[in-house]
Amino acid sequence: MIGNHHLGVGEPREVDVLKGVNMSFRQEAIAQLRFDERMRGTGAQVHFEMAFTLALKQAGWKLIYDPQVAVDHYPAQRFDEDQRNNFNEIAFINLVHNETLVLLEYLPLLRRVVFLLWAILVGTRDSLGLVQWLRLLPSQGQLAGKKCWASLRGRWQGWQTHRQFKSQN
Repeated sequence: MIGNHHLGVGEPREVDVLKGVNMSFRQEAIAQLRFDERMRGTGAQVHFEMAFTLALKQAGWKLIYDPQVAVDHYPAQRFDEDQRNNFNEIAFINLVHNETLVLLEYLPLLRRVVFLLWAILVGTRDSLGLVQWLRLLPSQGQLAGKKCWASLRGRWQGWQTHRQFKSQN
């Protein structure tokens, strides 16, 4: 996923994931689909749209992103631990857990292995790996360490949730 992927330009095109604010589906496509209840978060379950849209793709549906369809989205105040611009360890762990769980569910085996290695060693600004921790350390100090530790815990918990679900089915 690429940040600000809802601000595209150009012609309509097939995609793998749609941002939640940009989602609109045929009733026929989602009639049997349910939101994944293993996603964590007491308010917004970050990355729910990745799970939902990848489930649609897996069921054989095409997802079309049309940059001409614009949505005026005004971020509302959140009344849970995820306060958007303030670090909260629980929210951070939940975000990384959800991302890890979804990608482990839908990626083929080789890509799962590559994802886990990349996520732990490199990571992103939102889901730190060791390289991102080193990059952010000069500007964020101890906060970078807290984010990295929360990311690693979220990865571990996401992997555990994935393994637990696989062993039950």
